[in-house]
Amino acid sequence: MEEFLQRAKSKLNRSKRLEKVHVVIGHKSCELDSLISAFTYAYFLDKVSPPGVLCLPVLNIPRTEFNYFTETRFILEELNISESFHIFRDEINLHQLNDEGKLSITLVGSNVLASEDQTLESAVVKVINPVEQSDGGLEFRESSSSLVVKEILREAPELITEQLAHLLRGSILFKWMTMESEKISEKQEEILSILEEKFPSLPPREDIINVLQETQFSAQGLSIEQTMLKDIKELSDGEIKVAISTVNMTLEVRSPTWVSNSQTLKSRVSHPTDRAAQAPQFL
Repeated sequence: MEEFLQRAKSKLNRSKRLEKVHVVIGHKSCELDSLISAFTYAYFLDKVSPPGVLCLPVLNIPRTEFNYFTETRFILEELNISESFHIFRDEINLHQLNDEGKLSITLVGSNVLASEDQTLESAVVKVINPVEQSDGGLEFRESSSSLVVKEILREAPELITEQLAHLLRGSILFKWMTMESEKISEKQEEILSILEEKFPSLPPREDIINVLQETQFSAQGLSIEQTMLKDIKELSDGEIKVAISTVNMTLEVRSPTWVSNSQTLKSRVSHPTDRAAQAPQFL
């Protein structure tokens, strides 16, 4: 995976005139499931697409915000996938590529582009695991990672390496954790079993879950403002937006510091381009 990411970024930086670019991009919440799915599906496309098509996974956030995603950074670092290999949304001009007729897009985990990217709709060729409406509201049926695994197993099973299986299994388990379900669904269990049978040396599920739980709530190295932005949620009735976040801290933290950082957060929420103004969606 790291070789593919390094090669893709090198081609993007080196090529002054790109002919065709197929971008795989997830939701702005940049949660682990859509990110790992984007990486994996772009890798798959790179292997099966015609020559001359540059396939790129793009993280749908600015590079400066990547520190917020502790669980994502952890699992990538564990597999020696350097942050320097990633392509962030502010490092590629998708609008220019689209205007030149060179862009194709696969969306992961959402069938809706951000408001600033609405003009890119004509470039969307595939949607993996779109959010659907049910009587009770939004419905999230299956992890994007398991859908990507199914397609690769069907089209090119030889591409599933142990490293890739580790990435995808961690993503599926983390997705299950965020859904707060007591049992893993039959569909997810089937995929996990296939990966574990194919690579019996994968770490036990319990070990991965324990580590992911620790890193999910870790705020090591982050300021109070960054910690608040890391797990922020937004509620909106279409007119009024309310941002809600949780910060674990000791009683020694002084209230003036808290007030100061809360005012900073309030300022950040007022700008729709910041992550604080985006509503994370778990897919």
